[in-house]
Amino acid sequence: MKYTTLPNTDIKVSKICLGSMTWGNQNTEEEGHEQLNYAFNQGVNFIDTAELYPVPATAETQGRTSKIIGSWLKKTGNREKVILASKIAGPGDYTAHIRTTGFTGNSIKKAIDAELKRLQTDYIDLYQLHWPERNTNTFGVRDYTHNTNDKWQDNFKQVLESLNEVIKEGKIRHIGLSNEKAWGTMRYIEESKKNNLPRPSTIQNAYSLINRVYEGDMAEISMRENIGLLVYSPMAFGVLSGKYIKKTAADNARLKLFPRFARYSSEQSTIATKQYLELAEKNNMSLAQMSLAFVNQRPFVTSNIIGATSLEQLKENIESININLNETLLKEINEIHSVIPNPAP
Repeated sequence: MKYTTLPNTDIKVSKICLGSMTWGNQNTEEEGHEQLNYAFNQGVNFIDTAELYPVPATAETQGRTSKIIGSWLKKTGNREKVILASKIAGPGDYTAHIRTTGFTGNSIKKAIDAELKRLQTDYIDLYQLHWPERNTNTFGVRDYTHNTNDKWQDNFKQVLESLNEVIKEGKIRHIGLSNEKAWGTMRYIEESKKNNLPRPSTIQNAYSLINRVYEGDMAEISMRENIGLLVYSPMAFGVLSGKYIKKTAADNARLKLFPRFARYSSEQSTIATKQYLELAEKNNMSLAQMSLAFVNQRPFVTSNIIGATSLEQLKENIESININLNETLLKEINEIHSVIPNPAP
């Protein structure tokens, strides 16, 4: 395994982070524990969850994923050997069953206390805001369109103050953002600097061979402001395994179970994926490993969050850390990207 450091901290994390959002829905507790054991034995010390997991988010399943992690921590006694990251859900109809109050101070405190109970721990290493409160173009919306009816009021300072209180209580160590845009990221940095408040260490956004939107402006912020990218969907919901093109996807594959998750299933995404598949096979590797190795090598990436519904997938994904894409192959990847740039925003 390779390791990096969470920016502006002394916390060492594995370059591969174990994602968990299928546990409690697509995967059982036993399977979740099996994945945790295998990943831990391969040197993965970084685990990512969220209060709304598993997905799709429902009132019935909410919190199951973190409970599975919590029972594993209790059974193994590995809490001090792993770095835990979790998230507070943003507002909207999708999470109305959790709360409707957004990132108020009271909401943050209650969310953290509930998550600590599920995880069976007394602290979380990295606590992230799952998505912005304001109306902006997240989750596959390509372009920003201003909504004049957005009732949100600038509260970056208040949110950081609330998080700072919980840090002082010892319940969280550091903070991060997720699904955030350039303006929001810089506003958090501005308030942090101006008011001596906690500084975001990381940002968890989508990034993959078919979605390199992060390179447009966020990559510069990562490099110049030292905010590390925690990559989610590096496999584009499994599309970049090639299993949907080859028609080898298992019955419990995400896009078979939840076809409405079509962010990475456009015609252009399929065309690009076929070209990346041919390139990977020409270089004697699977598309999954080429896709993950590409992400692993990006200079703004702190850790690559992988998820799997089977142990076989997990093994292949973790093995990507040992693959180094040479300059020739990277050039060929960029040639495909230049012709079909970001088909899945």
